[in-house]
Amino acid sequence: MTSSLIRGRPRRAAAHISARVLHTVLGALIGLVWLVLPGMTIEHRAPVADGRAQAAVAQDEEGSSAADLALPLVAVGAAVVVAGYTYVRRTRRARTRTTPGGVPAPASAAPPLAELDEQAKVLLVAADDSVRTSREELAFVEARFGEGAVASTVLALRSAEAELRAAFRMRQQYDDGVPEEAAARQHALAGIVGRCEEAGRRLDEAAAGVDQLRGLEQGAGEALGLAETRFRALTGRTRAVDALLADLTARYGPAAVAAVTGYAEQARDRLVFATLRLNQARQAGDLAVHDRAALHLRAAEGAIAQAAVFLHGVERLAADLSGAAALVPAALTGAEAEIARAQRSARAQVPVGELRARLVHADNVLAFVRDEVARGAPYDPLDALRRIVRAVAPLAAEPTAGVLGAAAALLGRAAVAGADDFVATHRGAVGAAARTRLAEAARLLGEDPVAADVLAVEARDLAEQDVRVHGNPVAGAAGAAGHESGGAGAVLGGILLDGGAAASFGGPRGRGRRAYPSA
Repeated sequence: MTSSLIRGRPRRAAAHISARVLHTVLGALIGLVWLVLPGMTIEHRAPVADGRAQAAVAQDEEGSSAADLALPLVAVGAAVVVAGYTYVRRTRRARTRTTPGGVPAPASAAPPLAELDEQAKVLLVAADDSVRTSREELAFVEARFGEGAVASTVLALRSAEAELRAAFRMRQQYDDGVPEEAAARQHALAGIVGRCEEAGRRLDEAAAGVDQLRGLEQGAGEALGLAETRFRALTGRTRAVDALLADLTARYGPAAVAAVTGYAEQARDRLVFATLRLNQARQAGDLAVHDRAALHLRAAEGAIAQAAVFLHGVERLAADLSGAAALVPAALTGAEAEIARAQRSARAQVPVGELRARLVHADNVLAFVRDEVARGAPYDPLDALRRIVRAVAPLAAEPTAGVLGAAAALLGRAAVAGADDFVATHRGAVGAAARTRLAEAARLLGEDPVAADVLAVEARDLAEQDVRVHGNPVAGAAGAAGHESGGAGAVLGGILLDGGAAASFGGPRGRGRRAYPSA
């Protein structure tokens, strides 16, 4: 980058040249005045007597007259030169001023830090939404045409995902205060913007191939049949998920299933929306209005994909609760061994007072969990396992090894998956902060599952807060109609974009390129 000092040299060099030119002109004028000055003083000479002297005097008088005539011309010329130079300098200064005080404007003013920060957040959300939507649609394409047909598109999607991960990593570092210098922070934000734009560009480049492969504008018959088959399968699963959720609540208590409470109802809401759009797609196809049928089909596919996420979230939680319940006794035993080892060892050079406080806290946590398990009443095994791991991890020699490592890995996976499900199905309201924490949690999952669990829980909390602030996307009578048709949930889930466009494969600039037709 060219420094401000280097950028300022040509201007100062030009100013110095102009000054030298002015000095040269003034010097020449002074020389002319010096040459004609003797002629101007001829009238003060003593009178002469002889003829030759008179002739010389006459000759001098003629020279004095010429000098008298030349002097005003020289003065006028000098005035013209000075006036021209002044005009040029004033014009040049006026071009470089931005305020009446004459402060020069920078050659290429960067946007303010706050403005660039907001732009980075908006682009992160848009790029994440684009990747998620593209992944959902590509699953339908792959199911119909096979892996080989979409291999190049999968590579484009993976490339976009890598760019997005890098952007989220930069954002997490930025939120952590790295870097500290204002100029470096501005460069970091610019890097985030660039990564997001590159992710969108790669998806947009692949979108044309997806459209050509699907050929929905020429007829959506096979794709529509596949979507309807998936729809019927999910409809049958909702009853089983209802029963499973009731069983989990009775076995582990309401707190244990709080994260998925209402998921079955939201799955049905998405399926109601899918029903309407599938019917409209079928009707449009029968009338050979294929472009309209394609738009309805894409909206239905998005709703079907999210209904599957809701149902699978409940089923996965059942498996996680069962696994955690099986691990709790072994985790208690492993935690007790770590506490005993820490009491005997002075390994980590932790101050005695701090070590004692950690030991007391861990003992209290284990005692509470033991009592909770012994009572035989319903309890949340994931929460119990989380309390054990977090209490003992600061004391453990290898927190990622043994039974405590297995418990930490289970917690991390469950928390990341649960937060990801929530963001995916509420993406129309979730902001950049929650998505950034989620991406960082997923990155840390393999190397530090305890930290991944902490960040994933924070991400879920931030996402839920965003949804509460966002509120109902459709209000009044339109809101009631939106809920009856599933439209409100489709907006909240990012299936329908601003202006009624249906989200589809592609980057932020292209995924809403198809306007959603009015019913």
